[in-house]
Amino acid sequence: MNDAVKGHRIGWIGAGRMGFPMATRLIEAGADVAVWNRTRSKAEPLAGKGATVVDGIQDLADRDIVFTMVTGPEQFVAVTLGDGGLLTGGTTPKLLVDCSTISEEASWEVREVADKVGTAMLDCPVSGNNKAVEAGALTLVASGDEKDYRTALPYLQALGRGVTYAGEGTGARIVKICHNVYLGVMTQALAEVLIMAEKNGVKRSATMEFLNKASVGSMFTRYKTGALVNLDFTPTFTNPLLLKDLDLGLSAGRKHAVPMPVSSLTREIVQNAIGQGHTEDDFASIIQVQAENAGHELVSENLEELPGMTDD
Repeated sequence: MNDAVKGHRIGWIGAGRMGFPMATRLIEAGADVAVWNRTRSKAEPLAGKGATVVDGIQDLADRDIVFTMVTGPEQFVAVTLGDGGLLTGGTTPKLLVDCSTISEEASWEVREVADKVGTAMLDCPVSGNNKAVEAGALTLVASGDEKDYRTALPYLQALGRGVTYAGEGTGARIVKICHNVYLGVMTQALAEVLIMAEKNGVKRSATMEFLNKASVGSMFTRYKTGALVNLDFTPTFTNPLLLKDLDLGLSAGRKHAVPMPVSSLTREIVQNAIGQGHTEDDFASIIQVQAENAGHELVSENLEELPGMTDD
């Protein structure tokens, strides 16, 4: 039980793949949490953990801090400014914290209305998947008024292992979009070198073991080893979601006159993967597209112990 998360009544919008475990962490930390989800049945299990499940978004309007974790910019605008949205009634929360990955434009649209109705807003996108949330390994980046950030900080810290403050405004949005663009580019690069090595007779597991132990190894390469070696594409982040973020990144690049040739090519590769039916797979499945383009058949190595998965 964390006394630091008992000072405010918390509202939570979105109980999907990420929202459910994130709300669970706040509940288990001792926060007073009320939850709304478009499909109520997906939120119902949170009641058994101690949350209050409400019927409408407006039922959260009198909460001190409301978190949102939704699919994208359209959904965020809908739950805040749409019919029955959080900011459309006579009562609004003191602070809105959005953890979704959305565009700066959508953030500013909501932020302007929030300012008019007296609700402060933090942009606070996250890095990690549902398993990372459950393990307490989520990382978060926040931007907005520093006073509001300090208010939300105990709750943000309860959600994961690291919180970065990116300053005023919507800076956190561009940091998270850059992060996801980098994930796409890095995964395509891994796919290329793994297929090249395998066509030269080297198992993917051996290449990944070396990379994981070398200077280029990272938490990400180690985490994706199972998907790339055993071809386990159980979704943590799907290709359509990655495509959305690549489009957001490329849009920001055009707006600020930043050339992004590698990211642009990666975007088309991910589009190709979607066109070939990899819509529900994890985005690591772009290695399948790379293999097909190289005339190479991939086979799972079915390893129980994955190589190079520690820093030892």
